[in-house]
Amino acid sequence: MSLKTIILAAAASATVASAAAADTYFQNGPRLDEGTVLELGLITADNASVVEIYDYHAGQQGALLGTEMLNAGANPDVRVNTGGKTTRDVLALVKVGSEVVATKSFDIN
Repeated sequence: MSLKTIILAAAASATVASAAAADTYFQNGPRLDEGTVLELGLITADNASVVEIYDYHAGQQGALLGTEMLNAGANPDVRVNTGGKTTRDVLALVKVGSEVVATKSFDIN
């Protein structure tokens, strides 16, 4: 195998990995029902990760309200316990380690 072939194969591999990183997303939204458990629905994640729910008011991320672990792939019926009745809008972040890979704001009904 020539050096040129190895370099092209490595470049193609890096391109595929970058494209896959864009496949973490929330299917539901933009509204959720108020309550102590927020039902986020389906979240698809490229890697094992965590979804974090924050208070979100006037475009500002507030206090952490709850977290839930996600598996790589489709995570149906994701529910996050917030520890108290959530009546204000929230911001959901999907993180792999400390890197945020997806975000979505939700209006609370």
